[in-house]
Amino acid sequence: MDLSLNKLSKALSIRQQINTLERQLSTLFGGGGASSSAGAASSGKTTRRRRRRRPMSAATRAKLAASAKARWAKRKGGAAKAPKAKKKGGLTAAGRKKLSDAMKARWAARRKAAKK
Repeated sequence: MDLSLNKLSKALSIRQQINTLERQLSTLFGGGGASSSAGAASSGKTTRRRRRRRPMSAATRAKLAASAKARWAKRKGGAAKAPKAKKKGGLTAAGRKKLSDAMKARWAARRKAAKK
């Protein structure tokens, strides 16, 4: 009985050292890994802290989504498709010429009407 009591106390001492080292490791790497949560669950204590999520801007979310799509395309074997840029309502050369001619005709008509 004395031998098993020594073994039990030695095992308890080792388990406490493991728990201490796991806590130190999790604080060192900034979060609970699988091993630290398993150690905490076996000891009956919870050492997890809830952290607030930092808000992410829409631009950052878009960058992350684009990089994820590029990774997926690379993994599937295709080239990543760049997102299409939206057209901002610019005029074509033909449209610009048509407007210019219409304005010149309007101005000529006004000048002609002003002379009468």
